[in-house]
Amino acid sequence: MTQAVEVLNRYGTDLVGEGRGSDSECLAGFECFLNIVRALGMGSCISEVGAGGSPPLLSYLPESNVDGGKRRRLRGSSSFDYKIPGRMFLNGSSDIASMYCKQGRKGINQDAMLVWENFCSNEDTIFCGVFDGHGPYGHRVAKKVRDSFPLKLSAQWDFHRKNKDGFSNHNGAATSYTSEEQTRLVEEKPSHSDHEFDGTNAILTLRESFLKASKIMDKELKLHPDIDCFCSGTTAVTLIKQGLNLVVGNVGDSRAVLGTRDHEDSLIAVQLTIDLKPNLPKEEERIRLRKGRVFSLPNEHEVPRVWLPNTDFPGLAMARAFGDFCLKDFGLISVPDVSYHRLTEKDEFVVLATDGIWDVLSNEEVVEIVASAPRPTAARLLVESAVHGWRTKFPFCKVDDCAAVCLFLDSNSESKAEHTTDKSMPLPEASTDLVDQSPLPGEKGIGTEAEKQQG
Repeated sequence: MTQAVEVLNRYGTDLVGEGRGSDSECLAGFECFLNIVRALGMGSCISEVGAGGSPPLLSYLPESNVDGGKRRRLRGSSSFDYKIPGRMFLNGSSDIASMYCKQGRKGINQDAMLVWENFCSNEDTIFCGVFDGHGPYGHRVAKKVRDSFPLKLSAQWDFHRKNKDGFSNHNGAATSYTSEEQTRLVEEKPSHSDHEFDGTNAILTLRESFLKASKIMDKELKLHPDIDCFCSGTTAVTLIKQGLNLVVGNVGDSRAVLGTRDHEDSLIAVQLTIDLKPNLPKEEERIRLRKGRVFSLPNEHEVPRVWLPNTDFPGLAMARAFGDFCLKDFGLISVPDVSYHRLTEKDEFVVLATDGIWDVLSNEEVVEIVASAPRPTAARLLVESAVHGWRTKFPFCKVDDCAAVCLFLDSNSESKAEHTTDKSMPLPEASTDLVDQSPLPGEKGIGTEAEKQQG
């Protein structure tokens, strides 16, 4: 047990004994390229930093498209960068979002992030996500999910909109699954209210799309010829904003928090997701029913983990994840907890961040930092505050990777001018220890109710 603790301190907090893969990365694979070309009819995946040397400076330069529009391009990046207008996954900002990722001190950076404006070719639709990998190949799994999940979600959304008979009903049971899958476990209500998805068929369709896309994503990882996902995986907290509708899908323990105003016009934090830890009653019940075990190591009572039935391995610190197939027969699932929020004029921004930030900063602290920062640098200031928090609160622990996306909800309103700084202000340079967030090389490619979606 002491050996396991030593390995934990050395390699990470999500998976006991996790290793780290090679630092070398290359161009995105052919299948990833084809997927995007098929989905959008333009563009490609992007490769930024090579294996050797320091990463380039990551400040943004405006660049004109052939259609006369504007796009953001990273200085020092390849000629393929951002041929999909509005798709960003490296440090920087746009008119509606700020994003920043910083490598910790545990090895290769396993966090990834994405902001995709005009998602599904809809001007009023935005996709955002953060992904926290773990295990020997967690960095590869996180990038794969970052690159592939939005395409699968887009395809499912389009499919369900065209085939309305395939919608889920208002009780959340997926009609597109077999009767055997439906009856595998007892039906159970979600653990928290999210307007109960009682609004429109469009919201129900989007919820069904999240569920189906996640199932397909996990199956693809299981069959992937180049990524060993047996003991490696990733979290994913993703959202789609379409007009005033905000739908959030959460797998794992990354988190989404809303910055909004109360009736006294005071800024408050509203947590939009639940950290899906193994000790949550419904999560633990599911795991134990499938013969998995949940307990904490003696010297970290605050960190419950998932273990195999007959051996103290792997010790995963979350109840849901993409990948990690060594635990998928023992209660771990990749079904997202999907929630809905109807935006109002009091809602100002949403922060998506990996647990490296939430481990040291409260929701209220995060909202305060983002609200007080210039918008282009909000995500960076948040990450740097978390790094400082790690060094002061846990001086004997290695700083975790941190990634944050700040999505500003009033970017088209008059209040935008009151909060944003001058557009000519240069963005801060990225930390030189940021590990490549490019697409993968060689790519081809709560409770028991949730598990029945897993199939």
